Amino acid sequence: MGLLSTIRKQKLKDKEIRLLMGLDNAGKTTIVKQILGEDVKSVSPTLGFNIRTVESEGYKLNIWDVGGQSSLRPFWRNYFEKTDAILWVVDATALDRLLDCKIELDKIIREDRLIGAGLLILVNKIDVFATEESRASVLGIVNDTLKIDQITNHNCTILACSAYTGENLKEGLSWTTQEVKQRLYKFD
Repeated sequence: MGLLSTIRKQKLKDKEIRLLMGLDNAGKTTIVKQILGEDVKSVSPTLGFNIRTVESEGYKLNIWDVGGQSSLRPFWRNYFEKTDAILWVVDATALDRLLDCKIELDKIIREDRLIGAGLLILVNKIDVFATEESRASVLGIVNDTLKIDQITNHNCTILACSAYTGENLKEGLSWTTQEVKQRLYKFD
C-alpha cells in the first residue's frame, strides 16, 4: 500500500482536516474566534501558533492559526506537515501590503509539503466597503495582484469575508471542507 493510500485510509477513519492560516494583521485570529462564536472585540496578535477545532459538514477541522509577523515566518515550515488546506487571509483595507502578501504566498504555494493543498484566499474586512462596486474592485485588485488565475498546483478560490460580522465565513469553511473531501475522502 502506497503512502498516499495509507494517509487516505487514516484520514477516512479520523475525518479530520488540517487547515493552516498565515500572514499577520489580516484578521486570522478574529476569523477563528468568529467561527467559534467567541467575542471578536478583543484580539491580540498571535505569537507562535494557536490550534482551534470546529466541526464542518461532519468533519473535524483543526485550524492552525500561525503567527504571521515577519520575525515568525521562518518558523512556518514547522507547521506544513499534513496540511490539507491553506486559508490565506488578506486585509481588504491594507492593499498597500499586497506585494508583501504576494511574495509570501508564492513561497507557501511552492513548498513541497503543501503542493496540492486546497487554497482559500479570504479577503477580510470587506464589510468596510459599502457598495458592491467597491467590494468587486477590491476583489479584482487582490485577484490581479496575487495572480490567482496562475496558481496551478493548488485548487484555489477567493472569497470576500468579514471576521467582524461573520460574512461568508461559513461559505469559506464549506468550500474548504468540500475541496478536501473531494481530494482525500473520495470513498467516504
